[in-house]
Amino acid sequence: MNIRLPRPRSLAGQLFAMQAVLITVVVAGCALFTYISDQSQAQEAAGRQALAVARSVADSPSVHSAIRTPDPTAELQPYALQIVRDTDVDFITIMNPGGIRWTHPDPDQIGQRFLGHIDRAVAGHSFTETYTGTLGPSVRAVTPVRDTDRQVVGLVSAGIRVEAISERVRGQLTGLLGVALGALALGGAGTYVVNARLRRHTHGMSAAQLSRMHDYQQAALHAVREGLLMLDGQYRVALINDGGRELLGVAREADVVGTSVADLGLPSPFTGALLSAEPRVDEVHLTADRVLMVNTSPVTGGEHRGTVVTLRDVTELQSLMGELDSERGFTQALRSQAHEAANRLHTVVSLIELGRAEEAVDFATAELELAQALTDQVVAAVSEPVLAALLLGKTAQANERGVELVVSEDSGLDDGLLPPSLPARDLVTILGNLIDNAVDAAQGSVGSRVTVTARTEAAELLLRVADTGAGVDPDHAERVFQRGFSTKPSGPGGRGLGLALVRQAVHRHEGTLSVTGADGGGAEFEVRLPLGTTEATAARDSATDRGNRTDIVSGGKA
Repeated sequence: MNIRLPRPRSLAGQLFAMQAVLITVVVAGCALFTYISDQSQAQEAAGRQALAVARSVADSPSVHSAIRTPDPTAELQPYALQIVRDTDVDFITIMNPGGIRWTHPDPDQIGQRFLGHIDRAVAGHSFTETYTGTLGPSVRAVTPVRDTDRQVVGLVSAGIRVEAISERVRGQLTGLLGVALGALALGGAGTYVVNARLRRHTHGMSAAQLSRMHDYQQAALHAVREGLLMLDGQYRVALINDGGRELLGVAREADVVGTSVADLGLPSPFTGALLSAEPRVDEVHLTADRVLMVNTSPVTGGEHRGTVVTLRDVTELQSLMGELDSERGFTQALRSQAHEAANRLHTVVSLIELGRAEEAVDFATAELELAQALTDQVVAAVSEPVLAALLLGKTAQANERGVELVVSEDSGLDDGLLPPSLPARDLVTILGNLIDNAVDAAQGSVGSRVTVTARTEAAELLLRVADTGAGVDPDHAERVFQRGFSTKPSGPGGRGLGLALVRQAVHRHEGTLSVTGADGGGAEFEVRLPLGTTEATAARDSATDRGNRTDIVSGGKA
């Protein structure tokens, strides 16, 4: 026999039950309080009414004149009964200062002693009290009757039975219950509507299920290595995980939660992607020091409720892709050179077969001397091994595309000069992308030449790349460094990222980047990176040594 455990009541159902009980208790409490309050107020009102009637009777000239007669009852009894009928009180008793009744609704009680307290009235004070007399419990007032000399010559008591007061309150009880039931029905209907909406938003889950989902969500947010942002309908950060804070450079979650995306200080293209209502898929964007792959997905439910953003760090991947592209180009250049080398080798073999060994030797050594001269030229100008290797590879690539790449005569960068704070990978990113951009621009132009300068000046490293291409429109001097901007058609891998990566690396090292027109036409890109005090001293010493070597060589040639 299968026993089905009861399903946990949904959060909305629990709230509805709790609110229904709460409304019932509040309405019932208010009704009870109102009933008791009305009862008390009714007794106070009855006391005031009785006191007013008693004082009116005590001040009546007819009462004063009747008291002075030998038989006060004869005149006062009919008068008291008339006042009872006219003022809606249950009794009026007029008595002498000793408490002997002159009047009473029951004639048999006339001449009997008044049941109640009269001491304060005999002393000249009016008062009210609740007392049980011949007519039962009543709220009564007792007041003195004074003559012209202010002497107490009689007493007047007027009263209303407690039962009559209760009947008045019970008459109001029906209306009170009607109002209470109406309030209960209205509160229940409002609570049902509110909780029906809550049930839709919580998808009928119980409080325990919601708590468990929250715990899972927090665990998932901290476990996911990718950056995750959740934006609300006004594009403010509603949630950010640890990966997102790391990728955006945010120290604490509280620093950005509730902040608009436009106020995060992100680059304009990145901000535009986050503010877009359209989904973005695997878009590459740059921050100050990272390359991020961005995906956005709007959260909709009949209206724009927010956006889910995932961030993936592809900085290392982008760097490796750049190196891979360089290696691929270098491989192609080597393949072409191998093909040319095979042709030259066939030529040398043919010359030997023809018996012209001397000409074969001259032809072979000329090619070797040309290659060695190029290597010696690059290494002499830039002895820093990574940059020298980069320049040799780019020279081969440029030559394959019909572009001459030369290192300027005023270049000079010794090995060991660069500080540890300026890694070779960043220099490869900067100089490699500038050369690739320059080769693209110079290809097909008159002269097809790219000139590279690399040297130190005071406390700075200077990198300059000039080409013979069409140049850069002054109106686009700043836009060329933005991701996605390019004057050439997009290729399979897309364009407009290389110069953006250059600017990112330069800014990361607090350097400067500019573009101007080259002397012979085309564009000239210049990068200046600070080296620091120690590096500046080494740079000056290196420059001095090179000057001395130049003087020696010049003197020797002279």
